[in-house]
Amino acid sequence: MNRMRALSTVAATLLATAGLAAADDLVGKPAPDFALKDLSGKEYSLKALRGKIVVLEWANKDCPIWRGVLGKLNKTCEDYATEDQNIIWLAIDSTHNMKPEDNQAFMKEKGVTRPVLDDREGTVGKAFKARTTPHMFIIDKDGKVVYDGAFDNQAKGDQYVNYVAKALDELKAGKPVGTARTNPYGCSVKYKP
Repeated sequence: MNRMRALSTVAATLLATAGLAAADDLVGKPAPDFALKDLSGKEYSLKALRGKIVVLEWANKDCPIWRGVLGKLNKTCEDYATEDQNIIWLAIDSTHNMKPEDNQAFMKEKGVTRPVLDDREGTVGKAFKARTTPHMFIIDKDGKVVYDGAFDNQAKGDQYVNYVAKALDELKAGKPVGTARTNPYGCSVKYKP
């Protein structure tokens, strides 16, 4: 009987959490505006990028899961984030104890060429409700969030799906994003306590 009560409590908590997540869903809504500086001091504003497709990637050099997909992230960024495709890819680091100089050295060593924005205060991460590294968001040319979730499905072989590439292909073809939400995986974002 106690086990049943415990299971019921867990189920109720999960349902309540799922309900909150749905109520806070950003997909289909205007993306929260922000202005952040990258690791070299250049400022990026979401408002200034209106008219372009923007990919946001939550990053943390100390997360083994993010580092594990870094090669795929880099390749997808290289394939899509080009002037002629009108796609901008920004990594955001909301790690509260991140040291910009260490982060800059790591990114250079690992071939990360996209801007990495400093969000140590966590303001932008919390506005987007970024939960993991990586956690991916895609914003369309009108400034609306059209994708929120994982980079890929982590499968191998024929079952592999790169959700970000799939969504970008759909947007480039003038189609709506077929899979607008997935569950992000990775290390939790290390927000300021």
